[in-house]
Amino acid sequence: MNPEAGSGVLSTDPVNNQQLHNNKLFPVFLKLETMRVVVIGGGKIGLEKITAVLSNSPATRLVLVAPEILPEILELGKQFSQVEFRQRAYQTSDLDDADILIMATGNRQLSEEVKEQAHKRNIFVNVADTPDLCDFYLGSIVKKGDLKIAISTNGKSPTMAKRLKEVLHDAFPPETQEVLENLSNIRGNLKGDLEKKVKQLNAITSIMVGKHVDPPKSVYRRIAVASLYSFAVISLMIVGYLISTFVPSYTLRNLAGRLFENIDRNLLLYITGGFVAQMIDGALGMAYGVSVTTFLLSLGIPMITPAVASASMHASEIFTTGSSSLVYMRYKNINMKLFRKLLLPGAIGAVFGAVAVSFISKEYIKLVRPLVAVYTLTLGILIIVRAIRVSNRKSKKIRHIVPVAAAGGFLDSVGGGGWGPIVTTSLIVGGRNLRYAVGSSHLAKFFVAIISTITFVTIIGLQHWQIIFGLIIGSMVAAPISIYFSNKIPVKAGLILVGTLVVIVSLRILILTFLPR
Repeated sequence: MNPEAGSGVLSTDPVNNQQLHNNKLFPVFLKLETMRVVVIGGGKIGLEKITAVLSNSPATRLVLVAPEILPEILELGKQFSQVEFRQRAYQTSDLDDADILIMATGNRQLSEEVKEQAHKRNIFVNVADTPDLCDFYLGSIVKKGDLKIAISTNGKSPTMAKRLKEVLHDAFPPETQEVLENLSNIRGNLKGDLEKKVKQLNAITSIMVGKHVDPPKSVYRRIAVASLYSFAVISLMIVGYLISTFVPSYTLRNLAGRLFENIDRNLLLYITGGFVAQMIDGALGMAYGVSVTTFLLSLGIPMITPAVASASMHASEIFTTGSSSLVYMRYKNINMKLFRKLLLPGAIGAVFGAVAVSFISKEYIKLVRPLVAVYTLTLGILIIVRAIRVSNRKSKKIRHIVPVAAAGGFLDSVGGGGWGPIVTTSLIVGGRNLRYAVGSSHLAKFFVAIISTITFVTIIGLQHWQIIFGLIIGSMVAAPISIYFSNKIPVKAGLILVGTLVVIVSLRILILTFLPR
């Protein structure tokens, strides 16, 4: 027996069995390249059906019959030499040698007549949007390489099936095919009988579910967390008691008064700036540095330089990227292999950038920014085009990650922002999944921000701590909110938003550079 056939075990729970028997369909995966499929109908429904068939089984021998055929269908047929078009009304002879019939006319009376003729020839029939006339349903399909999942709602709600398809498609990472190939190689090298092989594969693949269901570890972890919270609460109570006992109340009032007097009156403005910048950055993976640096330079603080602005931004970014990275890991938006490739070159580039901006003149830096803006403008346009154009071809993943990360780290320190527009954008244009490109790039940026800040503090010191404090508060409040929305944004809409944002930021830099003030 095939080990994959183990899904036929029934639950002993009477409630689960009752739910199971509500859907009595038996799922199968057909090798359509060995069959002949006839589709009747050349409109939008027909286009949807033949697209589903050919995208899943490109070698299928398919015949489409209709008096009128959409140009899109004819264009699609040019890609498949085995597809035949008969631009005329249906004839009984169209069913000759057919194995499967798909009715896509929207005409129930015609569908009933053709179905009756098909059943006399032992042909399975699917009638679009008419479950009671169907011998089988075409479910929503999730594909990640060799992994294929078919979803059925027993014909009750195609909309729910499509939503589940979107959820599952985002749940499986782009590396799923690589995992399947590795497991296939492992399976081929395993020795012993079938039962032993299954046990070995189960042991290997158990790491994929994180072992979080192991009762002893789960119990100990919960006890440790509960103990930590209890200890923290007790410690705070003890500290509060000691302060209230040994420190006079008027001393506390004086300290609070002096602290309030020293707080910058623009603190709320800094908090708002950090909140807005992080909402953009957390949802789309970029523009925090650009937004914050532009904000700081526009405040008119005396003696503020690009180095001071960049240092302040990176200091606050340690907390913002740290908190948002934790949430990215919570939502499993991190590709650790990609993260490791970004980390070292990004950190090295950040060190060189921090040293450069601390010693190079402000006029020289202004010459670099428009060149970077032209590059990011091109990337932004490519992202929008890639999102709008419908293509079944899989984009090749970017290979030269090291120079991109190094350039991103350098220019991020020099210009006070640029890691997202350069690194994240390049990953997306290079075919990386939007969620994993944003999450992995963000985690790498956390460590890059630490290295950059240490370099700045060593060279010029850390100034304007109240601005940094306000940015941190606003950004950390926005981090979980922005990432929550990033998981709700559809991939296509997210790509368009990212591309638009990159284009706007790049154009703004070019306009400010070349227009006279």
